[in-house]
Amino acid sequence: MYDAPGAEILCPHGHTPRTRHREVRDTSRGKCRTVERAAEDRPAGAAGPAQPTVALELLVHGVGGATAEKMLNDPRTVRISGDGVAAVFRRADDVDAESRPGAPRGRPVPEAYVWCNLTSGNAGRALWLLLLPFMVVNLAHWMRPGGDGRPRTVRLYGLLVRLAGLTLTVLLVAAACEVALDLVAWQCAGTRACTDRHTWLGFLSPAAPHPGWWSLPGRRLALAAVVPAALTGLLWYLSHRTWRAYESQLPLTGIDRRDEAIGPTALARPGFWYGRRLVARLRAAHTAAGLLTVAAAVCTSAARFDREPGGPVALDAAGRLLETALVAGAVAVVAVVCHRGRSEQRLDRELDGRLIRWLPLGALAVLVLAVVHAGWERPGWHSSGRLPGNATFGGIALVQGLIVVALAAVAHLLHRAPADEARTAGTSGTLRTPGTSGTLRTPGTSAPARPPGASGASRTVMRGLGGPAVAMLACALGGVMSGGVAQRVADWLDGTRAVIDGPPALLTWQASVIPALLLVLLVPCVRLARETWRLRRVELAAVDRDYPDEPKDPARTRRIATARAMATLTDRSPLLVAVTSATTLLLGTGALVGALTTGRTPSGAAAGTPPFVHGAAQTAQALGSWLIGLGFLLFVTSGRRAYKDASARRTIGILWDVGTFWPRAAHPFAPPCYAERAVPDLTWRMATWTRATGGRLVLSGHSQGSVLAAAAAWQLRPAERSRVALLTYGSPLERLYGRWFPAHFGPAALASLHAEVDCWRNLYRPTDPIGGPVRLPGDPAVDREPLRDPLAYGRTERTPLPAPILGHSDYQADPAFAEERQLLLARLRPDVPAPRPSGGDG
Repeated sequence: MYDAPGAEILCPHGHTPRTRHREVRDTSRGKCRTVERAAEDRPAGAAGPAQPTVALELLVHGVGGATAEKMLNDPRTVRISGDGVAAVFRRADDVDAESRPGAPRGRPVPEAYVWCNLTSGNAGRALWLLLLPFMVVNLAHWMRPGGDGRPRTVRLYGLLVRLAGLTLTVLLVAAACEVALDLVAWQCAGTRACTDRHTWLGFLSPAAPHPGWWSLPGRRLALAAVVPAALTGLLWYLSHRTWRAYESQLPLTGIDRRDEAIGPTALARPGFWYGRRLVARLRAAHTAAGLLTVAAAVCTSAARFDREPGGPVALDAAGRLLETALVAGAVAVVAVVCHRGRSEQRLDRELDGRLIRWLPLGALAVLVLAVVHAGWERPGWHSSGRLPGNATFGGIALVQGLIVVALAAVAHLLHRAPADEARTAGTSGTLRTPGTSGTLRTPGTSAPARPPGASGASRTVMRGLGGPAVAMLACALGGVMSGGVAQRVADWLDGTRAVIDGPPALLTWQASVIPALLLVLLVPCVRLARETWRLRRVELAAVDRDYPDEPKDPARTRRIATARAMATLTDRSPLLVAVTSATTLLLGTGALVGALTTGRTPSGAAAGTPPFVHGAAQTAQALGSWLIGLGFLLFVTSGRRAYKDASARRTIGILWDVGTFWPRAAHPFAPPCYAERAVPDLTWRMATWTRATGGRLVLSGHSQGSVLAAAAAWQLRPAERSRVALLTYGSPLERLYGRWFPAHFGPAALASLHAEVDCWRNLYRPTDPIGGPVRLPGDPAVDREPLRDPLAYGRTERTPLPAPILGHSDYQADPAFAEERQLLLARLRPDVPAPRPSGGDG
């Protein structure tokens, strides 16, 4: 941050915030001048100067990013605060608008907060594709139903999601072990035909004319362990680097909020956007889990050989001690993951220094000992078949399935909690006073207050089961990525499977059910297509009614009706997610049972069955292997293109804009939460500007920017929040966030925000697939009538060329935008006194 010409800064003359006057420096003139304090420091009834009429419009862009020049509609912009990652910009002519004599007061001063580099900056962001399953499971944590009044059930929900995240880390590292240790070091390097085909493995082959030092099975495993250990180290490094850049950003400090009533959303809590302590704990636990997984893969086969009759006694005892250490380390990891959740009620700056240091180091020490133990020379030890311990994948899949089922049961209980609360309130004398923003309680009752518009959770997706469904998809995505890598490497080493056994049978079974999953998904896709077609026919008549005086153009009408019908797919997407998740759970269970009961691949298990069954099994296995390989290639290609191409990286950044809004509460290796930087930025800017000027402020957010705006408004003190007007357009606050994240953006949370800001207006179009109405009552109502899109149906004198169908973009081009902004500025009371500055607010 730097001082722009003409900006006002406090002079270092020792004046306290409570003095009658303060000195400020006009940096464009290099001198100090004295200005009066805010009106609240004057005694009651004392006369004072006229209140300031300056107004500020703080613009926040949405997904995909935007430039300051485009947002401000001016090629000359100046960064007034921030850095190269996220910053606030103004037009060059408006830099000193608050202090310039004779500055125009008829319009608000626009500022643009540009945050797109938080999600689509340097080429290293392409590596975030590896973290996709972790991001999805982290979303499941925030999708829980409200469950007010059931804190233990809420904690249990968070615990189950964190355990699901831990299984994903173990799964990813186990997949790396499968490739490096089993397929390459154990199977291929131990088979002469495979090493003859891949000569670069010759120094590992025991069948070479002069076997080298690395040809022993344990030493091959020890060398191959470098790959999964390096992967674990890379995940730790990415998490640690982003932790220092994102989670270390302090929210608005110096405010004593202990006496403030926190509303019905956790987003208003002081510590919500500061999850540094939890992420550090989880990072230590997951790093230790990854290293322990590698250690187990290295020492299991050696320990099994040592237990055979006549095996080395000393090595057998050392192996048992290692296994004991592995079990103790696993218990410690699970205990750390289960012990503590997020600290949101206060700004928790503590760090568990010893734990985050010694837990990973202890796991690393166990890995080193396992490598030394496995590398010890053992006469008569040879590698054959698959590496022992392949049942790990079956155990992980079983645990993940049980966690998802338990999570669904907990989510169902939480979803029922509001209904149970409503029934209880109906018998305990809760009264609502007309025209108020809360409820009144009859004496002796304990029914909680609920703002208007906050009743019910009927729009919550999948009856509160959205979180478990998404957690299931995260586990499936992790399995597909793991199986895809193993299948492709096995095909590369020996495509015919004539030389090596290949990956575990379970991975082949999991790939074989993909064609069946796609066939099942055809049913909801066909249903959605049919409903969209029917809605399009209805919209054809609606378009004619909306443009009654225009000469009709059937092609134009069809395009508008199609855009409106396609926009509604967002509201029906939960059906597709529900079917995908449920089918994945059922087919995954079938694959697990088939692999465990037969121990062979689907085609092998179907041997001897009728030709139709055997042929179907072979087809499913071949097609599944091809599909999972295609998906893996597309994944790698997308990552490589995103690494080299900035435009492709920005496209992938759109996915992160939505998926990484939430803090890392379930998985520390998920992509970092950009809102932990953006929300404090916005909060600091609004709080400091309103205190310094006493002016009016309109917070204007488009798309995902409206979500950031709402989150920043919740972080303000009530006195500051009441000085802010909110203008949202193309906003997913209710349509997406309110339905998928009901505990944080549900009806009660949005109603409380509406009651606490000065005014809120929301714009949306029927052609917008993302933005929608907020559905809150009020005077005036939050939602404006749907905007016409396109603005003109055909060619007119004012629009000689056809007007485009804008959908989710260019809301500011609609005259309704300027009209609503002016109404908000007029509604903001110019005589509201400035709040008293607090000494530690910065």
